[in-house]
Amino acid sequence: MPKITRRVAAPAAETPAKTPKSLAANATQTGGKPARPPKRLRRWTSDEVREAFTRFARANPEPKGELEHLNPFTLLVAVVLSAQATDAGVNKATRSLFAIADTPAKMLALGEERVREHIRTIGLFRTKAKNVIALSQKLITDFGGQVPGTRAELETLPGAGRKTANVVLNMAFGQPTMAVDTHVFRVGNRTGLAPGDTPLAVELGLEKAIPPQFMQHAHHWLILHGRYTCLARKPRCEVCLIVDLCRWPEKTV
Repeated sequence: MPKITRRVAAPAAETPAKTPKSLAANATQTGGKPARPPKRLRRWTSDEVREAFTRFARANPEPKGELEHLNPFTLLVAVVLSAQATDAGVNKATRSLFAIADTPAKMLALGEERVREHIRTIGLFRTKAKNVIALSQKLITDFGGQVPGTRAELETLPGAGRKTANVVLNMAFGQPTMAVDTHVFRVGNRTGLAPGDTPLAVELGLEKAIPPQFMQHAHHWLILHGRYTCLARKPRCEVCLIVDLCRWPEKTV
């Protein structure tokens, strides 16, 4: 069995069932109250943004997470599978899957039914198995069996959208992209760092605000901050690295 390597965290993949409006509501609610700062709240200065990411970098120079993969193809598959699922749940399913199918050709040869058996513990596993087989076929047919290196090409793959493309571009190709999941969406809105009604608005706001030297790891820092500190229902303001910079009017300290 090939050794599973641990790489930088990949945020959860697209959740097509949610509209931007429902995603906004889910990401910005804390105990039933809106977490988004008032529109008139003072904007972060460039020095404050730089200070926040300097702290993130000092505390965690090489941010790591839980989603496991072997190569760009298995990274792509893992992110597609992670929609509405936990990293731990995806890892449990993909360890055995990637041991026997770590290329598009091997995945295609495995077939949809066997892929489905490997990932049946993951939410929406039937649809995801179909997407994994379809994207494997498209990679072989259209891209010579290789994961493409542009957002436009990645977004043509079944089950992959802008967020998945941003993750793959960042982790597999070293591009300074900003993948916005519910954690990043919540942090961007709650702190006032990059408020927006849609994930795309938050993505563009963060790209504009964050200094270039921090962009390679920026979405990893924000994901981990939202996952472990700036929690949806009960944020841990007492241990927050940027509590003094945060604009949220309901901070607990």
